[in-house]
Amino acid sequence: MPLYVRDDDVDALANELQKLTRARTKTEVVRMALQHELARARKSLPAGGRFAEIHALADAVGEDDPHFDMKIFTDEMWEN
Repeated sequence: MPLYVRDDDVDALANELQKLTRARTKTEVVRMALQHELARARKSLPAGGRFAEIHALADAVGEDDPHFDMKIFTDEMWEN
């Protein structure tokens, strides 16, 4: 799907960034700029929002096994 820039100022910014980064195309420049902005926006989320996916994965795993012994597990892995 094509992306058309109809604003001369935005086009000039894209051209400048393309030259500075030596990107091959404006599409590459736009992709890079969007990725950087998304990363910046994600960092500004509260911790609860940033870790929501991790918490959901941990919840899907289930409760801890109170009888699990990491030492025994590790020894068995290394056949000790």
